[in-house]
Amino acid sequence: MKKVKVKLVRGLAGKRERHKKTVWSLGLRKPGQEVIKEATPQIMGMIKSVDYLVEWEEVQE
Repeated sequence: MKKVKVKLVRGLAGKRERHKKTVWSLGLRKPGQEVIKEATPQIMGMIKSVDYLVEWEEVQE
């Protein structure tokens, strides 16, 4: 299955509570932190909802 690398590029101060929870659900805590997740439809939907806070790219594994 494909994997994606997600990086938090903006802080969460002043953002919607729902978006904060989504970022935390992705496993991101601090700006600059990166995680690798499987590219399921659920994960991609989470990334799309907070796309202004994160950067992502597909990785080969």
